[in-house]
Amino acid sequence: MQVFNRYVSTRSLTVFGGELLLIFGSVALAAAVQHNAVLDDNLWKIALVTVVCQLCLYYNDFYDLTLVHSNRELIVRLLQAAGAASIVLAALYFTVPALMIGHGIFVSALGVFLLAILGWRLAFNYISGSMKLQERVLFVGTGETARRVARQILDQHEFAYRIIGFIDDDASRVGERIVNPAIVGTPADIERLCAEHHIDRIVVGLSNRRGKLPVEELLRAKMAGIRVEDATTTYERVTGKILIDDLRPSWLIFSDGFRVSHATRLMKRTIDLTLSGVLAVLALPFMLLTALLVLIEDGRPILYQQERVGENGRTFILSKFRSMKKDAEKGGKPIWAKAGDDRVTRIGLFIRKTRLDELPQIYNVLRGDMSFVGPRPERPFFVEQLAKEIPFYQQRHTVKPGITGWAQVKYRYGSSLEDATEKLRYDLYYIKHLSVFFDLTIVFDTVKVVLFRKGAA
Repeated sequence: MQVFNRYVSTRSLTVFGGELLLIFGSVALAAAVQHNAVLDDNLWKIALVTVVCQLCLYYNDFYDLTLVHSNRELIVRLLQAAGAASIVLAALYFTVPALMIGHGIFVSALGVFLLAILGWRLAFNYISGSMKLQERVLFVGTGETARRVARQILDQHEFAYRIIGFIDDDASRVGERIVNPAIVGTPADIERLCAEHHIDRIVVGLSNRRGKLPVEELLRAKMAGIRVEDATTTYERVTGKILIDDLRPSWLIFSDGFRVSHATRLMKRTIDLTLSGVLAVLALPFMLLTALLVLIEDGRPILYQQERVGENGRTFILSKFRSMKKDAEKGGKPIWAKAGDDRVTRIGLFIRKTRLDELPQIYNVLRGDMSFVGPRPERPFFVEQLAKEIPFYQQRHTVKPGITGWAQVKYRYGSSLEDATEKLRYDLYYIKHLSVFFDLTIVFDTVKVVLFRKGAA
């Protein structure tokens, strides 16, 4: 299902909801038993502890079911989150003693909810791993698109899908392994396979459908209550990005999304101005210190200004704290920055890792050149190159670029054609599902990226 325009699996929501109740219940029980505390008077304090604990769990990727799949990883991340929550709450209680429920209550509750969460997650993994609770998926087609989507399903544990097999026109290939599941039949076998394996979803991954799409068989399956969908749609839901390889323009034209109302644009601009104003005030001391450090190490100029491509292809001048040497582009030809770039200064390496070099872009947001959230703006030289190599690349310029974005929080820093292609998949997903709430969740995720230095060069 979609939550704030992001696809979230039912499994993740179930895990999150269950652990929210366990944490809240553990703290409430400790408060009631240990101090006979009146719950009506302390509900908001218990809620505060619950929010802090779940934030720490989230920021430790505890709800990434693909990452936290083994029992060892589960225990390690649970203990890390519990330690972080203890530190945060201790700091809050020291600063504002009135927030404390009672002495020793959190420590008592900690042991209870650690055991409860561990037991709940182990039980959930065991039960959800049952074949009966997984959606059975049949792929029609064996081309690269079908294989890519199938590999993605096999690699992740967020969505409870089980691939039964593939359908291919060539009967002689039945039994041949594709990715891992095999070819199990031809289009004529679809009805039999659906009944035999209780298929829940058919994913069509044919590169060339003209004359090959088994219309009658798929129509009968659809009428029988089986979900039939394009592989691109499946990929979008499972990954949070759009598969641009083999993507037909008709899919973009007829699919939902890619529409931003005037009210959404107005609210987005209001949030841009608010966040930029608040960030400018909070970051002012860090900006002054950064400017001083850049000046001391490598002199002037402190700011590095570049032409970038913005909304509808219009160019603007973007400002950043200079993180490279003055002669970084001696020949005058733009050079893509890459990880471990020897042109980066010592201070430049630090401000890139901490994202301090991005702070002057607040001015670009206030001017209206950029939004707080959006695709990263690229230089005209690279845009021209990438547009020739990557299909639909120019479509990322239909919205304002941003300081942070969906691609930035979901993908590592990269400077190759493959990296640009992967980021475009995320950018197109963002443009398709653009909303104010989606923006706020990206800002929320950006905090995690900055704190744990993910994706920085």
